Amino acid sequence: MNLSEQKVADVVASNIKTAHVFKKHGIDFCCGGGVSIEKACKKKNVDLNTLLQDLNNIDSKVLPSQNFNNWELDFLIDYIVNTHHVYVVEAIDLIDQYATKVANVHGAAEPAVVKIYEIFKTVAEELTSHMHKEENILFPYIKYLVTSQKQKTVWSAPHFVTVVNPINMMEHEHETVGDLLKQIALISNKYTPPEWACNTFKALYAKLDEFEQDLHIHVHLENNILFPKAIEIEKSLLN
Repeated sequence: MNLSEQKVADVVASNIKTAHVFKKHGIDFCCGGGVSIEKACKKKNVDLNTLLQDLNNIDSKVLPSQNFNNWELDFLIDYIVNTHHVYVVEAIDLIDQYATKVANVHGAAEPAVVKIYEIFKTVAEELTSHMHKEENILFPYIKYLVTSQKQKTVWSAPHFVTVVNPINMMEHEHETVGDLLKQIALISNKYTPPEWACNTFKALYAKLDEFEQDLHIHVHLENNILFPKAIEIEKSLLN
């Protein structure tokens, strides 16, 4: 298949390094990665040849530590929880402290920071609930699927009937949070603080930017690698 016809998500799943190219050109590789590179370029008014050249310049050699697509799903789940979920919990606490202080001190002169504070409160609530459901319902079931496949044991359907149902919910929640963070990026002028900003103001925007970048990888690992493979395992057990 021609590279331009490949789905953005599939390209990033094959080589995580390509994520930086899509990010550079403003192309969503996680929630919106299910379209071809050509269509994604048209949607974002990006020159296709320029993007393809950038992709071809990426080192195709992926270190074992970065080859998420080849990891066992139970191992990938542990990585997501111990790396990305832990990061989200820690970052939420810090961002909340920054956002509260900046909104209180600079809210009158810069109303945008009050709006950012309010939106991030929603982000924090959504992600906290979301990760709880993953860690206590979806992820244990996917691990059960992996064990059933490996050990060829008798598999029984869960109370939610099929893994597709919670996955659909998780993907919808990913989109919701992603849209909220896009609002913050727009309001903050892509996390660019005003010239007069104090250090806490600058730290807030820098941390929000970092938070969004981490979430892109986090969602990519789930939407484009973990979830599709879990669905395939369940299908194989059904057959």
